[in-house]
Amino acid sequence: MVFFSLSTRTLLSAALLTLLSAATCLTAHAQRNKKNAPAAVASGPARLAPLYGGASPAQAQALVGPAVLADIDRSFPSRAEASQFFSTKGFQYLLENQPDTAAIRFNLAWALDAKNPDPYRGFAVMLSQRQAPPADVQALLLQGLAVAPTNAGLLIDAATIVTERYIQTKKKKDLTEAASYAQRAVLADANNANAWQTQARVRYYQEDYAGAWEAIHKGQNLNMSSLDFTLISDLKDKLPDPEGKFR
Repeated sequence: MVFFSLSTRTLLSAALLTLLSAATCLTAHAQRNKKNAPAAVASGPARLAPLYGGASPAQAQALVGPAVLADIDRSFPSRAEASQFFSTKGFQYLLENQPDTAAIRFNLAWALDAKNPDPYRGFAVMLSQRQAPPADVQALLLQGLAVAPTNAGLLIDAATIVTERYIQTKKKKDLTEAASYAQRAVLADANNANAWQTQARVRYYQEDYAGAWEAIHKGQNLNMSSLDFTLISDLKDKLPDPEGKFR
């Protein structure tokens, strides 16, 4: 059996290079404006809780404070661009094993632009790392999908966590839900290798082994690093690779 969980690697692999590239450009922009990113915003436990612990966007901006917001407005062309900058920094801090600093950056990014999908994904990673209940992780992903319904990364993550639930429950409705997310991810971004690999995992559990191989090869053609060799090994036991690439 293939067992996979919502992990940092799974969540970040599709978007990390793009995010780090954006961080480089936006950091240069901030330096040109000679403004330093705030080291912290708000205070107390709320600043470390996902989305400020349930605050509204207006409440979040009040927690950030007018002085910090004014400084950001002087440093960036728009709050949406600033939000992207801080969410990118959040992922960088996650990779550096600084979750508290990452949480502060993700919250700031969300306060600046609640339609930015990356803070939702970042907090989903953090909750998963802390072994939070999968329902809590999925709730964050669903909040992200409510504002960015065609975001391939969120859809991949949602498919992953629901597939994990299916592994535990063996309920057909869970597998159907996972398949829906996976299909939406492929439709949202047909050039996303991780979307195809996620669909391959779902098809494996649907016992559509030929379809799983098809999805694996599509992902492979886009990005070799997306391959899940544990899945491939298990799939070979069910059906030899029709294309003969994996023996």
